Parts: sequence; C-alpha cells; structure tokens
Amino acid sequence: MAREYEAEGAREFAMEFGDPHRRLEPLAREIEVVEDGLAALVAAGVLPHTRYDRDRLLAHREAVAERFDIPWTAITHRMQRLLYAINAISQPRVMVAVGIFCGNTFISSAGAATGPGACYTARRLVGLEIRPEEADRARRNVATIDPDGQVEILGEDGIPWLRDFAGTIDLLYLDADGPEGRGKSIYLDLVEAAEHALDPGGLVLAHNSVNAAPALADYLAYVRDPANFRESVNMVVDDQGLEVSVR
Repeated sequence: MAREYEAEGAREFAMEFGDPHRRLEPLAREIEVVEDGLAALVAAGVLPHTRYDRDRLLAHREAVAERFDIPWTAITHRMQRLLYAINAISQPRVMVAVGIFCGNTFISSAGAATGPGACYTARRLVGLEIRPEEADRARRNVATIDPDGQVEILGEDGIPWLRDFAGTIDLLYLDADGPEGRGKSIYLDLVEAAEHALDPGGLVLAHNSVNAAPALADYLAYVRDPANFRESVNMVVDDQGLEVSVR
C-alpha cells in the first residue's frame, strides 16, 4: 500500500493560476501543513529531519515575487515551502529539474542553494525546458537571484539529456509534459532515463501526483514498487500533490 500524507482539505486547496503571489491562508497554517508533511517524510525514512530556515524561505519568496516574470502557476505557497524545505534538508549536491516552464518551481528547489534563500552550496543545479522561449524566460528569471551564474538553464529534451548524463543526480524534480497528448505519463520515461544516475538515497520529486494521478498511474506504480525505490510518499498538501520517492 502506498504511503500518503494528506492535510485536511488539501484536495480543495487550489492556486489561482494568474495570481502567483496571493496568500491563500494564514502563514501559520501553511507552516503547520508543511511541517506535518516533513514529519511524515521523516517517519517514512525519506528525510533525516524536519529542520530548515523559515526566514531564508521567506527571503527567497520575496525575491521571486519581486523579480520573476511568472505568466501563471499552479504552485501554492505550501508547495513552494515543501520543495524548498526538502532541498534545504537533503542538500543535494546535484539537483536536476525537468519541465521548468518559467523557472518558478525550479527555483523553489534550487533556491535552497542560490540567492537569498541559500543555506548550502551545491555542485550543480540544472533546469531543463524543451520550449526555447520558456527556457529563455526561465534563464532571465533565475539570473535575477543568481547573479554569479551558478545555475544552468538548458533548452533540452529531458529524456536524452538524462540518458546521457554522466555522474550522480542527488535530487530529480519532474514537472514535464510529453508530446502528442502524453502529458504527465512521460514521467516514467524520464525516471527510467535517469535511473543509472540515481544512487541509493537519491530523491525523485514528481509534481501533480494528485490532479494528474490517472496519467501517472504507471509512474506511481513504478516508484511505489520496493524493487525500484525504497520508499515513496504521496504528499497531498494541495490539489496538485507531490510524490516523493527515495532510492
């Protein structure tokens, strides 16, 4: 049986896509939901602890709100905090994100290692976006809080890039859409392409585990099979959801 953390009312907790910085609930409730979720990840053996710097997260959030061009987003403050906290706690040396659109979700992860939210130093932070115009937008956005150019934003197809990657990926974030109506079902292809780079303890975060669950059925079955991943937890903090899996 799959593990799941679900906050009360989470499946009705939805972002207004065109208003990316609007607060949907009191800050204290946001913190409570995410920290309960982090505790569930610790209980499952996915994370070692729940500690992260709340003030650095808010500094990161403020910088993104002031500087990023975000045409729309489904990323709630809850999801932003969860992504940031997972990265701040696990401190991946190499983090790769596939399907980053304008760079907003990507920087929620990478922001733990660059910009005003940085709490550790990564070796490599890579964002992949197949659409050239959005890769350019993401590159411009990220540069506003990464003036030293630590982050790599590449206009690449994630499957061949992951298949050809030499080295270890400590955290892989998936938010891509496949061609010809495949949608989120492409996640399975992506994780299979990356498997050679995922050592024991490596994390895979898959956005849309709730709202795209039918399209992700094969992917979710794969990461929830202990023959492939040691543990996997569905984090239902909002109506989108995040599957967090550990090798």
